[in-house]
Amino acid sequence: MANHHEIIIVGSGPAGLTAALYTARAGLLPLVFEGMQPGGQLTITTEVENYPGFPLGVMGPELMDLMRTQAQRFGSESVYKNVTAVDLSRRPFTVRADEEQYTADALIVATGASAKWLGIPSERDFMGYGVSACATCDGFFFKNLEVVVVGGGDTAIEEASFLTKFATKVTIIHRRGQLRASKIMQDRALKNPKIAFIWDSVVDEIQGRSENGKKSVTGVLLRNVKTGATMMYRTDGVFMGIGHKPNTELFAGQLDMDQTGYLITAPNGTKTNVPGVFAAGDVADSIYRQAISAAGTGCMAAIDAERWLGTLRG
Repeated sequence: MANHHEIIIVGSGPAGLTAALYTARAGLLPLVFEGMQPGGQLTITTEVENYPGFPLGVMGPELMDLMRTQAQRFGSESVYKNVTAVDLSRRPFTVRADEEQYTADALIVATGASAKWLGIPSERDFMGYGVSACATCDGFFFKNLEVVVVGGGDTAIEEASFLTKFATKVTIIHRRGQLRASKIMQDRALKNPKIAFIWDSVVDEIQGRSENGKKSVTGVLLRNVKTGATMMYRTDGVFMGIGHKPNTELFAGQLDMDQTGYLITAPNGTKTNVPGVFAAGDVADSIYRQAISAAGTGCMAAIDAERWLGTLRG
């Protein structure tokens, strides 16, 4: 059958490429759909200091290139196309990308989750240079500095609370007059002497400077949604705490998801509700969202898929 593979992996972040490495070493010759942003969210990350094995840190894109090269060494194949449709109702499963059809006996979903952003141009300009959506990834870089967190739900409070370990001051900017977070999270933030609040306000622009080719954030332009008044607020960093959206639209109505859209997997494993389909990384993880935890579940999904394919062969 043309374009048939024992296993197809959709997604090319740490989960997808680790799954590719393990399935390739098992002789399964995986086909990896990397999409139009190969490497996932780490490709928009500057320096990664918390991935084991890189004591001096590593640039996000370089880390993903190394992972890809390692997987390809054992026979993994990458396709730089966006998957537009899947049919999981029967085997072999069908995957469509750029009007071309592929089939697979097993499928690993590693499409990740995307941070929600404000959508302003300056946000993208300083992404990785003072603008972040992951406090646990980047908080260390803001030691003894002042930062702001945008949002008012549990995500924002979690980010702000974590950042107080490093920053001298964390200011939460919320478009409403009160937090939406759970009561226990609200109480924690309100009692923290390092956390301040600016209510009824939104970020209209992120300001910064560029010196010797290095960019940094210097402040945010805030607008009060009730009065329309604007003001500049000095800060060294901007963290988005408005949540994440799992990239699961392709699988709606086919794979079980929670109310937010994260894929539901069996306890202590990566199996989904469809036999032969496995989920790894941020697409099924609303809690940790780290490169190392994604890579770990990529390994798990590969082993689960290999064992499941073994049962087909008898």
